[in-house]
Amino acid sequence: MLWWTYQQLRVSNPKTRLATVEKLAHSEHSDSVEPLLFALKDAEAEVRSTAARGLGRFQDRRAVEPLMQMLRDPAPLARAAAAEALGQLGDSQVVSWLVRLLRDIEPAVRARASHSLKQLGWQPDSDTERALNLMATGTLRQVAALGTEAIEPLLELLRHGPPDKQLEAVKTLGEMDDRNVIKPLLEALRKNTSALRIAALEALQRFADPSTFEAVERLLRDQNASVRSVAVEAAAKCDGKRAVPGLIHALKDSSWEVRQAAVKVLGALGEPSAVDGLCQALRDKDRDVREGAAVALGRIRDPRAISFLVRALLDTETNVRNTATNSLKLIDQQWLKTREARQALPEIETALNHREYWVRHSATKLLEQLSSIAPDPADIPVPTAAPTAPIPDHPRHAAFAILADLLHDGDRDLRLAAAAAFGHLREKNAKSILREAVQDSDYLVQQAAQNALAALN
Repeated sequence: MLWWTYQQLRVSNPKTRLATVEKLAHSEHSDSVEPLLFALKDAEAEVRSTAARGLGRFQDRRAVEPLMQMLRDPAPLARAAAAEALGQLGDSQVVSWLVRLLRDIEPAVRARASHSLKQLGWQPDSDTERALNLMATGTLRQVAALGTEAIEPLLELLRHGPPDKQLEAVKTLGEMDDRNVIKPLLEALRKNTSALRIAALEALQRFADPSTFEAVERLLRDQNASVRSVAVEAAAKCDGKRAVPGLIHALKDSSWEVRQAAVKVLGALGEPSAVDGLCQALRDKDRDVREGAAVALGRIRDPRAISFLVRALLDTETNVRNTATNSLKLIDQQWLKTREARQALPEIETALNHREYWVRHSATKLLEQLSSIAPDPADIPVPTAAPTAPIPDHPRHAAFAILADLLHDGDRDLRLAAAAAFGHLREKNAKSILREAVQDSDYLVQQAAQNALAALN
């Protein structure tokens, strides 16, 4: 009957050949060994694999050498079947071959090799072999404890493993207190999977190594918003000073997640060059970003932020207003007396007519606070000429003193806003100082003062 079996193993139909091998594999007769050895050279990987597993049932040393050669088969299915069969045959000469198979690119092959080595009573001779074996069995958490010897196997897994195992490899590398893992982590930053790039960035933050800055900084322009967000924090950790320009640019990112991370990090760095960008972020469309910007400016404590934070006191969100108040106190406990605070007066006046009650309420309270505090004499310029007419003795508007002071401010825009405000207020007491403003060096201020005077008549 053997001649017929060989005939069946030579037919062109792979299903026929596979059925014949399956029958041989479950046979109890030792005569099946030779046909099964013949089938190890079949063109179909499934046929070869079935033949290999069948040979594992027979304790025949003739199968050892062909199965060892089959460990180099291009098909992972065949290599795994050969490793399984060799473990069943119990021949110790195959141990070194199976140990090499622990580096196979296919997880299933590595797992089968590890199982067969256990059957053969094998024990690792080094930390490298121990790491390879742990990775083959999927227990990567224990690999980190092996130190430097575990890095190379983890790198191989990162390069050739399935996506879930690559991610686990990166996380395991990140848990190791060995600077040699930096190179593999930098390689992970170039992976196509965003989860891998994020895991690598989070791991690199722990090392805070300036040499990694360029690679990390590039991811501030990553196509994935979550990657850019983590890159913001990682760049600051790697080299805070060098990261500032990129972080300021991130304040204009299309993702609120990135902008929020940027305001937080810039505040933690305390970088004065970020003040202008953070002040603009107080007008961000996302409330969390606005609140974060207010916190950051409070940490930096630069007086340039006062006027912007005063405007933030008119925000529609309670948390933003409260945070802005706290930050103003951090910058200057006497912020209400500052010239910078008074610069926000035109917007405060406008907010009195805001559609939302709490904004109107905040504007009213703020105006009362500003008008109740006498300006610092040092901030009041000496008038160049005496008033041309006495100031009528009737109650002045609460903002009168502030607006009068602003008419002499060095900033042309503030003088212009103050002149316009007096016209809107219909403040009769302002006639004399508006006549002075008509002589202003700036034409637009002169025009605004003239219009205001006309409105008072």
